[in-house]
Amino acid sequence: MKNRIIIVKGTEVTVTTRLEQDYISLTDMVKGFGDEAVLYNWLRNRNTVEFLGMWERLNNPDFKPLEFERFWEQAGLNRFSLSPSRWVEATGAIGLYAKAGRGGGTYAHRDIAFEFGSWLSPEFKLYLIKEFQRLKDAESSTMALEWSFQRTLAKVNYRIHTDAIKEHLIPPALTKLQTTTIYANEADLLNMALFGLTAAEWRAANPKAEGNIRDHATLEQLVVLSNLESINAMLIHQLLPAPQRLAQLNAMAIAQMRSLLNAPGLKKLAGKEPKKKP
Repeated sequence: MKNRIIIVKGTEVTVTTRLEQDYISLTDMVKGFGDEAVLYNWLRNRNTVEFLGMWERLNNPDFKPLEFERFWEQAGLNRFSLSPSRWVEATGAIGLYAKAGRGGGTYAHRDIAFEFGSWLSPEFKLYLIKEFQRLKDAESSTMALEWSFQRTLAKVNYRIHTDAIKEHLIPPALTKLQTTTIYANEADLLNMALFGLTAAEWRAANPKAEGNIRDHATLEQLVVLSNLESINAMLIHQLLPAPQRLAQLNAMAIAQMRSLLNAPGLKKLAGKEPKKKP
């Protein structure tokens, strides 16, 4: 996801995404309090080193505790100094990172950024949390609208899908119950191709869930489902039997899901980034 800006007591503060988590620019946060010397003073504080070490132990399985102990033993001494890059290189930390170039500076996971906000000013911290939450609420609202749009698109394509079924698979002599069964079978063909199970199997595995299997689909799955409905309609017009269509649809579903999960555009839409080692 691209960088976002929040305004905290008149200061523009950058929020970015890393390791599927929100990181906040500490460099931006200190603008109203002087230069980055404020940040380095915070980093050399013994309580800060303790907090950073505890956060890493809780969130980072690759954290190096022995290296942390070395910093901990020296923290608070007049001769002790610590930079974000030194901390990361020595301990394998993921809570802080330094970014070079445009929009660069020191970034911290939101938990750590809020702690730094307390060091700067309790008032600033409260405004930071308030504006950050306002940003997350807006993003959640946008995501809900995008999911709803994709669900609607899937329903439109489903009409195209059912029209193809009606034209080629339903003989005029069938009863209404038999016709419904064919529609359900074709819907489950798509379910099997995309989700790997039928609607009934999903319901048995999720007896307390509201709605159906498609109501619980991810944004990526809804995009692929829309495509599969159109493709299946085309395959039905070609008079391909169900087993052949299922095999083709499953192969397409796998290929499209892989593409979507690696597509930068959809990651921005869905707010996802691949998890990487720092």
